[in-house]
Amino acid sequence: MRVFLGLGSNLGDRWRYLREAVHSLPDVVRVSPVYESEPVGGPGGQGPYLNCVVELETDLPPRQLLGICHRLESAADRVRAHHWGPRTLDIDILMVGELVVDDPDLKVPHPRMRERAFVLQPLRDVAPELVPEDLDRLGGRVRLAGTI
Repeated sequence: MRVFLGLGSNLGDRWRYLREAVHSLPDVVRVSPVYESEPVGGPGGQGPYLNCVVELETDLPPRQLLGICHRLESAADRVRAHHWGPRTLDIDILMVGELVVDDPDLKVPHPRMRERAFVLQPLRDVAPELVPEDLDRLGGRVRLAGTI
């Protein structure tokens, strides 16, 4: 099943956190280029984020994927001090095939992914058929930063 994860980092060695997470994920098929963007929401004074999307081909269920994401965030010393606050590593489950999950701690597809250029631009790079043509309507510009 096709799975898409969104990865972001805006604290510490952002490139290292993203690189280590990508290399630790199972069943990776594709990795988008990395984009830099300003934070959306949360406390002021945050630095810019690096973001990418990773495509997996896996049969792992959403709950098991969430466990992997949380373990990788913990390995990157993520601290959950503020909602939408700065973080060493954030991994969101964007899509798990055609599955829909609506649990308090897990929503699939990700409920805000279609509102965020920093998710849709890298998603377009790995799965253009999933991204609407009118991406520019979102604002929140992203800048190509490089590749992992």
